[in-house]
This record gives sequence, C-alpha cells and structure tokens, in this order.
Amino acid sequence: MPSNARATRLTRRGLLTAGGALGLGAALAACGTRGRDKDTNGSGDKGAASGPWKFTDDRGTTADAPSTPKNIVAFTGMAAALHDFGVEVKGVFGPTKTADGKPDVQAGDLDINKVKIIGNVWGEFSIEEYVKLEPDLLITDMWEKDALWYVPDESKDKILKPAPSVALWAADHSMPKVIERHVELAASLGADVRTKEIADSKTRFEKAAARLRAAAKAKPEIKVLIGSAAADLFYVSTPARPTDTLYFKELGVNLVVPGKLDQGGWFESLSWENVDKYAADIIMMDNRTSALQPKDLASKPTWAQLPAVKAGQVIPRVTEPIYSYEKCAPLLEDLAKALESAKKVA
Repeated sequence: MPSNARATRLTRRGLLTAGGALGLGAALAACGTRGRDKDTNGSGDKGAASGPWKFTDDRGTTADAPSTPKNIVAFTGMAAALHDFGVEVKGVFGPTKTADGKPDVQAGDLDINKVKIIGNVWGEFSIEEYVKLEPDLLITDMWEKDALWYVPDESKDKILKPAPSVALWAADHSMPKVIERHVELAASLGADVRTKEIADSKTRFEKAAARLRAAAKAKPEIKVLIGSAAADLFYVSTPARPTDTLYFKELGVNLVVPGKLDQGGWFESLSWENVDKYAADIIMMDNRTSALQPKDLASKPTWAQLPAVKAGQVIPRVTEPIYSYEKCAPLLEDLAKALESAKKVA
C-alpha cells in the first residue's frame, strides 16, 4: 500500500460487492474465450501478422496473447505513463476525473474524454463496462506483492477472467528501474521508445538527477519530511519503500524517517496536536485529490506554527508518480530547486 493511503484502508467498505457482478458469468466467459482465441489485434484489421505476444511482469507472471494487445484497460497512472511512451488505452480505472470534470493529477496528459472510465475512486470497477470494452489486456501498478492496485479484491477473480493482466512495481524499487520497466512494457506493446522526444525526456531526467544530487550534497543539513494531511491526522511517510523517496535517498537527500510506522509499514499517523514531532526544513505534501492540501489547513494552528510552513518551504509531492521520463524529471527538478533555496529553519 502506498504511503499515506489511509483512504484506501478506510474506504474498503465501499468496494464493489459481488452482487454488482451478478449475471455477468456468461458474458465474462464469452469475452475470455474471444480475447484468447481471436487472431486479430482487437479491431479485426491486422490479423495475426504481428505474431504472438508475451510479457513477464513484476509478479513473475507471463501474460500472453495471439497478437499484440490493442484493447488495453489500465490503471489511470499507468495509462498516463504508457501514453507518454506512445501507447494508448481504451479504458481506465482509478482517479481520472475530478468533481468539476477536470483531469485528476494522476491522469497526466491523457485525454480523459477519449477513454472509458470504468472506475474513478477506490472500490469502483464496473465489470459490465470492462467486458463491453472487449479487453485484450489489463495493466496496473503493484504496491504490495501480487496486489493489483485499484482492482477490488472482492471482484478480482471476475475482473481477471476476460483478459491477461500485467502488474508493475510502484514501490520497493528505485524510480529509474521502475521507469525502465514501463519502457519495456510500452516497447512490447508496439511503441517506438527510441524517438527523439523520449530520448530528450530521458536526458532531462538524468540532468535533473544530477542537479538534485548536487543540491543535496551542498545542503546535507536540510531535512525533508514527506507528509500527507487528513481532517484528523497528519501522516509522515517512510522513505524506505516509495520509488521516488528511494531515489531521493540514493541522490543524497536528507529525509525524515518516522520512528513508529502504522500497520502496513508505510507511514506514521500523528494527531494534529503532535504534528511537530519531527523537525523538518522542507515539507513535501501529498498532492493527490484524496489528501487535504496546504491551502485547506488554515484552521490547523499547529500546522501554521511548523518552521517549514512559516518559512514558506512547503512543496507538493507527487505521491503516485506517472512513470515516464517526461513526468518524473520535474519531480527531481522541483525538489532540487527547493533544496537550493531552502534555509535551515528546524
């Protein structure tokens, strides 16, 4: 489970019930047979010319199909990363559209009006709509071994019936390795990952990493805390598992390590009265729509008194990165910039 994903635990009561999938057995069976036996790419216009397709994911599971999958359904952040590498998906699940109809931060550059949203919040996954998409492949993240991100446990068996699935790590491995796995997946799906645009993005990412390393070396005394806010609690994330913080550590950033992790091992939850438990010069705050943002915390006097807040040294943290070089380079650049200008305040 990703850091600060307390909403994930608390909203499990809202997961899809088995009743939501009643009456779909025949449709699932038919779709499953079609997805594996057809000799086309899903649109009926390519035939078997591309040959069989295989990809071994981070579970160690090999997904295969008669030809390269075209009707792809993916977790929103995964779909956004694949988009940056030249692969388009047909449907998405996960935070895609905000209440006012705008793209969620996890949607990246996806055109959210051109993909079918079969679930927009935790626990939502319309199996009926999924089957209608005639999926060739389902792709998502994996924060815990063998746990498919945003695929409801209660209906997982039904969801995995129509098409093969691929899961890539979104934790426990450093960001460059995770991005490279997304490159490998995109290439297997027919993308040209050697374009100048992608090469330029990779160069930018590498330069950003060098800049962050230099900034961290120049100011080793600056402590950075990874935080997330809810109405009643403040969460201090461990840097030991998320891909971004693992890489920040490799680059020399001095990250606050919470001493008493909650069950699951992702963060320590603090009451707002104890929000000052850990000294920090910079606070990186969870930017997901499920978390309260700094502008929402005016009513929390203890928040306002934190040295980093008083110094204006609070920056967003992209808790669930979109794993393309294009989207990850700015994460390194923004932290480097914050370190370069930061003052020791705690």
